[in-house]
Amino acid sequence: MKDEDIVERIQNNPKFFAFVRTRNNYSYVLSALMLIAYFGYILLIAFDKSLLAVKMSAGATTSIGIPMGIGVLVFTIVITAIYVRRANSEFDAIKDEIVKEASK
Repeated sequence: MKDEDIVERIQNNPKFFAFVRTRNNYSYVLSALMLIAYFGYILLIAFDKSLLAVKMSAGATTSIGIPMGIGVLVFTIVITAIYVRRANSEFDAIKDEIVKEASK
């Protein structure tokens, strides 16, 4: 069987369209969450420096801006791990099933 035939079968499979839609929607949601977190933090830096300059406690040298920045970085790592976990389990299984059906 030619590779072009397999590609055509995959592209015509309704499971492929559902798979692409699901994966894209999931990616868009996670990307939107990341952009909100990142640009929210940047906008706070730009427009409300006094909020980020508030000290953690009396006598502390660290302001709340530092943990918030670290929180954005941790959020990035967590959201990436969430996507990778789902991609390596659910998305890969669906992809393999679609390819297997097209190769018959």
